[in-house]
Amino acid sequence: MAKNRDLIAASKAKKDEFYTQREDIENELKYYRDHFRDKVVYLNCDDPSISNFFHYFYMNFSKLGLKKIITTCYKNQSSKMFSQHDIDSSVGLRFDGTKLPEEFPLDGDGDFRSDECIDLLKEADIVVTNPPFSLFREYIAQLIEYDKKFLIIGNMNATTYKEVFPLFQQNRIWYGASIKSGDREFGVPDHYPLTAATTRVDEDGKKYVRVKGVRWFTNLDYRQRYEDLILYKKYSPEEYPRYDNYDAINVDKTTEIPRNYDGAMGVPISFLDKHNPNQFEIIGMDRPLIKELTGRQSRFWLNGKEIYARIVIRNRRLA
Repeated sequence: MAKNRDLIAASKAKKDEFYTQREDIENELKYYRDHFRDKVVYLNCDDPSISNFFHYFYMNFSKLGLKKIITTCYKNQSSKMFSQHDIDSSVGLRFDGTKLPEEFPLDGDGDFRSDECIDLLKEADIVVTNPPFSLFREYIAQLIEYDKKFLIIGNMNATTYKEVFPLFQQNRIWYGASIKSGDREFGVPDHYPLTAATTRVDEDGKKYVRVKGVRWFTNLDYRQRYEDLILYKKYSPEEYPRYDNYDAINVDKTTEIPRNYDGAMGVPISFLDKHNPNQFEIIGMDRPLIKELTGRQSRFWLNGKEIYARIVIRNRRLA
């Protein structure tokens, strides 16, 4: 998996204003339409004047059968989409389909961790947004704490976080349906420096960057994630060596998982793009597994060399 230098740099600099494109939202949301009927959707990192998430739900309110949309954002953004006057304080927006969206004042700065935003979170059924890259651990922990359904954008490197990977292992979170590989383009504020490898400025002067390793993270179920990964290769000790420091065989590519091996297998993180929980059991991740065995942090070693991150799985169909 390619290193996501763009998102890492954004995280360190706290440059978290990446605006998800409408096309990416539409391509993902089509898999979950039945989940939204009579639901309150909370967009807690979204300025409605520029957020494509808000625009999508606002324009599709009746089609999705929504009950209400609530949106809030951090104070350095201000909602003027439906206001007839300048707004100096932080505001939120509600829309229930019966009249124009209604602004309401916030006492604080609109941070998703604030008490008033948590109160709004408690009111919501589903959270959909692109949360701050630098706060992904805290953000997803909050969603889990309050037992919320969610569909959010993140960097697939977040899968390896100690706060996140156990959720994958327990089948409490999984990748979304529409993004499996490649990069995605995000809008960025005017002040954002275009130092990423791939950037552009459109004819209206709006800035965009392309970032790698982007995935949707969700706990909304969809039919496609139960499709079996077709296995075609046979196991042989020569082609699938064992790790030096853990009792499992190494599989370099998800497509090369042997169809007739019933033991533990180490696979790349990208395996999660094709993971069917009915087909495979996730045993763990390399570093926690090694620490449990030895008390020390380490990746798996193969032929005397440390290799890149691996997830350990087992084929349920052969158990």
